[in-house]
Amino acid sequence: MTYPYVLICPGYGGYMRRRWLLRMAKNWPRIRAGLPPLPHALHLEMAHVAQWFHAASDTTRLSILEFLSQRERSVSELAQIVSAPQSTISYHLKVLKESGLVDEHPHGRHTYYSLRGDTLENMIVFTRSVGPGAHKGTCPLTCCTPPLTYQ
Repeated sequence: MTYPYVLICPGYGGYMRRRWLLRMAKNWPRIRAGLPPLPHALHLEMAHVAQWFHAASDTTRLSILEFLSQRERSVSELAQIVSAPQSTISYHLKVLKESGLVDEHPHGRHTYYSLRGDTLENMIVFTRSVGPGAHKGTCPLTCCTPPLTYQ
């Protein structure tokens, strides 16, 4: 079974499809009129959420996020602090930037990276919205409303 949104690239395999889908998901609208709001997010919204948590799933990227929480830093500073090659740090910063967790600011010959607070707050809001009983009573769908009891 083939899906219309899957890009078939011989020789590239699943990596190219995933990367293409994530790039396309950035351009899709957040919430369109007439569709249910959160906590029942659309599949398009889930692509953003999956990308955020994928970016935060690596220990090197988590340490980069921790050091960027103090102040903005360059790639060479992060390479010294994390004790990793500069190419590795650049790759992880690219993943963090594509997911929207990090911004880059060119300054002369160096590029400085800083955290994006709005994306981190969106991650926190999403995490709270999927907690046990987080949206009980506010959900219009039948999966969350309690069954009617007759007396």
